[in-house]
Amino acid sequence: MPYVRRLLVALVLALLLAPPAAADEGSGWTVRPEGGGSGGRPYVYLEGTPATVLQDRISVTNPARAPLTVRLRGDGRAGPWLRFAAETVTVPARTRADVPFALAVPVNATPGGLAGEIVAVAGGGEEKRVPVRVRVGGPTLAALTVEDVEVAGRTVRYALVNRGNVPLRPRLAVRADGVFGALLDRPARPLDLELAPGRRVELTEPWADAPELDSVTVRLRVAAEGGARDEAAASAAYVPVAPVVGGGLLVLGVLAVLGTGAYRRRSRGRPREAEVDDELQPAKEARPLAKAGA
Repeated sequence: MPYVRRLLVALVLALLLAPPAAADEGSGWTVRPEGGGSGGRPYVYLEGTPATVLQDRISVTNPARAPLTVRLRGDGRAGPWLRFAAETVTVPARTRADVPFALAVPVNATPGGLAGEIVAVAGGGEEKRVPVRVRVGGPTLAALTVEDVEVAGRTVRYALVNRGNVPLRPRLAVRADGVFGALLDRPARPLDLELAPGRRVELTEPWADAPELDSVTVRLRVAAEGGARDEAAASAAYVPVAPVVGGGLLVLGVLAVLGTGAYRRRSRGRPREAEVDDELQPAKEARPLAKAGA
């Protein structure tokens, strides 16, 4: 009996201390750069030039007592460049699988650094990520243009274009000159945007105290890191609408008065000529009558 009693106690303790089977499946799995265990690589680092293919491996470890299936994909700016030897990987229980992958740097890739991630998703939806850092070599070119400057009332419209192959954070300075001197002088200030290579953005600059009557030239100057700079200008005439309309009506009124006076003068001259002709007409007709009486 004592033996049986000890056996039952041992079985009860074993049942109480054993973790549930469902919780064991897939628990504790990891995905890291190959060799990135404790004290290893915290992320994948790749370096190359455009039109090259870079290779590395990640390790998926399954410490559970059941197989683990994960799906792999790329994310972030470098995500579309990633390709895996297998996008779906099944790792046996208590096993590690090393999965090769490649990163193809495009021909037109911008020199500089960019980041991405390798995403591993287990069957239950649990997701884990491995950071990827990429350094693309090659010469860099910083080029920036300001285009399509237009002055419209109290707003200045313009466009910025990144003509180089590196991201830019532009700064803008604005100056406006009228007939009698400077009307606006705003020193260079950073704009709240980052221009990616090839990107074009259309922006506006408010001018609340624009003049009512003047001829102005507005000049925009832009600059960014790497020596990128450009400038462009546009002109506009500010004329009050009410005085122009009133002046036009006044001119029309003067022309109407002059036209009416000329018409009246012509009208007055015509009856006088008619009266003279009428006075002369009886004398012309009297001569034949005198000859007939004779």
